[in-house]
Amino acid sequence: MPEVRFTLRWPDGLEESCYSPSTAIKNFVSAGETYPLPDFLERARTGLNEASNRVAAKYGFACSSAMSQLARIEFRANQFAGDEDAAVTCLVVDG
Repeated sequence: MPEVRFTLRWPDGLEESCYSPSTAIKNFVSAGETYPLPDFLERARTGLNEASNRVAAKYGFACSSAMSQLARIEFRANQFAGDEDAAVTCLVVDG
């Protein structure tokens, strides 16, 4: 199953490399796009859950790496929860 790495720029300017176990995430985030934080979170949840489900369909178990990545994204996003203008930019999607 082809994995995908995608790089995010958080509202504070920090960049983070992220992991998806399948190309499913490409249906939800695109390189060069900026998303309002709530929209990005919904896209990340949907994409990483779909990626994990693809792993489950192929191997018989969900992908703990996808769920760990989602947990890290949600933890980081909580730091900007009070900022109505917070947005996340997807810089790169490789894979």
